[in-house]
Order: sequence, then C-alpha cells, then structure tokens
Amino acid sequence: MVKPIAPLKGNTGALRSAFVLGALFFSLSGCRQDYSLSPPTDSEKITVTVKLPKELKTETMWVMYRSATCKSIGTGASGQRTERDGHHSVYKELERQGQSDLYQVELPKDGGGACRWHLANVTFGVEYADPARFGESVTFGVGGGVVVIFDDNNSPRGGANIKVEGDLMLKEDYYPWVDEEFLGAYKKTINLASKGDMYLSYRAMQARIVYFEPVLHSEFLVSSAGPKEKKKGNHTTFTYPDGSVVADGRSKPDFRKLQAIRLAAEGK
Repeated sequence: MVKPIAPLKGNTGALRSAFVLGALFFSLSGCRQDYSLSPPTDSEKITVTVKLPKELKTETMWVMYRSATCKSIGTGASGQRTERDGHHSVYKELERQGQSDLYQVELPKDGGGACRWHLANVTFGVEYADPARFGESVTFGVGGGVVVIFDDNNSPRGGANIKVEGDLMLKEDYYPWVDEEFLGAYKKTINLASKGDMYLSYRAMQARIVYFEPVLHSEFLVSSAGPKEKKKGNHTTFTYPDGSVVADGRSKPDFRKLQAIRLAAEGK
C-alpha cells in the first residue's frame, strides 16, 4: 500500500514538492498498490497433466506470471535505471485424479489483477519418492524436469530448445542413474537420465493442454563414480546395465547407449 504523506504545517512549497514526488513515485512503480493475482472467472485455463510411474512423485510446480503494466525496476552495470516486465511466482501441487496414475493442475491463462498478469511459464517434473531404497543417505539429484514457456520471454532456467505449435504432448524415456562423488564432501544421488538436459524446455504459446508421461525403465540402472583424485586424465566411470564400463569424459550417461541396451534386451 502507498502510505499517506504526513501534513507539512506552514510549508506549502514542501507540501507541493512532496505531492509531486509521491505522484512520480506512483507512476514509476505502476500498480504498486496491489500486485496480487485475481483471475477473472471466465479466464481460459491451461491444464497440466502428469502420468506418474509408481516409483516417482511429482515435484511442486513453479508457476510464473508476468506483467507489462507493473514493471520491475533495477540498476544496470553502469548504474543506469533498467525496466523489465514484473513477475509473480506461485507454487502448485498437482492433484491426483481419483485412484488413477494421473496428476493434474489447472492454471488460469489470465492472471488478472491491477497488474494484468499473464501466464508466462511453468516448471515441474518428477523425482524418486524414496531415494533411500538405493542406499543409506542417498538423495535425489537431477533429472525429470520440464519447462514450458507460454510467451516470448525466457523462463528462470533460460530459453526453450524446442518450439511447439498447439498442445504439448510429451512421452519421454528415463533411466535410474546412481552417482557417487568423492572429491569434496562425499555424496550419493539417484538421478533420472534422459535424452536431453535435466530440464526439457519447450515454447508452446498456443498450448492449452500440457501432457507429460515419463516412462521409467527401472530394470536398466546405470551407475557412475567420480574420480577420487583430481588429476588430468581421471574421468567419471560409468557402468551400464549390460556390464560395460566407460570413462570417456562424459558428465552424464550416454542415453543412446542406454536405449540400445534396453531395446536389445527386449528383442526390438
């Protein structure tokens, strides 16, 4: 809220100056009085659905709205004043649909409010529900994430690798990847290895339905162990489901190799 200016007794010039400064401050800050979302009842909805494998759980969804009305004011490297669209984040849990394996959330495209918010992007994904099943003190690491951008801006995780026309329907293969790191503090994580980055990014400006089906190939586990000594030529060693061991400088598993091992085992 904009605070009222206290009366300035016996000083009309000061009062006038304070009023002008207050008006200027208000104009520069846009709708500073109310940044809240207030979606209209007839707002078009975007539905995000995840088909969840039994070993995984959904992550909390990060939803970002943007506003060209309420600017975010900052300072550039040279001290100059900068302006960019304001942003407003909310966090949503996807809700299970009955007793099915479908989890869903509906998001208003028009965020409304004095700032005229619009839905800009969402970040969501899946992770292991019980990392400890892979060993004591094992935690979830990375993988299984999706970013969908609905406007011309980048998301907090950058831009999009793929542009999609219409609705976005994703079905992706994932493999369990257990990684051990020895340099610095020891840690062991369970990750989800996929074909791309740990967050798959899409720009889908016309999408009204986003469907994500992660297919988890639990029986094809790949493990890796980082070097114990920081020395030239020491690389992370990967052990694949067929028993092959590779240390070729990669920082994550060879997805094509994993696919080939699985397809050969399945006789495809």
